[in-house]
Amino acid sequence: MNEETFWSIISLLDVESSIDGEEIIQPAVEVLTKMSVKDIKQFEETLSYKLYLLDTKEHAKNIGENSYSEDDTSYFSPDLFLYKRCLVISKGKEFYDHTLNNPINMPKDYSFEMLLSLASVAYEMRMKKEFEYIPGCDYETFSNLEGWKS
Repeated sequence: MNEETFWSIISLLDVESSIDGEEIIQPAVEVLTKMSVKDIKQFEETLSYKLYLLDTKEHAKNIGENSYSEDDTSYFSPDLFLYKRCLVISKGKEFYDHTLNNPINMPKDYSFEMLLSLASVAYEMRMKKEFEYIPGCDYETFSNLEGWKS
């Protein structure tokens, strides 16, 4: 999937609205459902890679109250950090690019976990079976070893 297609799907997410997460992803799910299974998997690959690139110590240090600290990791949630990275992508290409290069721009108050289910919901609607796909890039927190080096 090319960058333009990926970001056009992401642009359908209105994360600034007050509706719930399932409703926010619905327009993107509808578009992705009409694409090929290969496209759905490529969407998941692209998403995973972008989340991986945001998985750095500097980004984790800038998520607000629960930021990563080398002195005290007791309040840092790897899951919350992942969901905040999801929000960065959900806000679009310009915000993503800016935040990737400026970790201080990481969201402080909000997150968007539902982004992680977009491809699987689309696949399940299209194929009527569970999405059993593991992308080539691991987006879980601490996976980007280079990004966590001192």
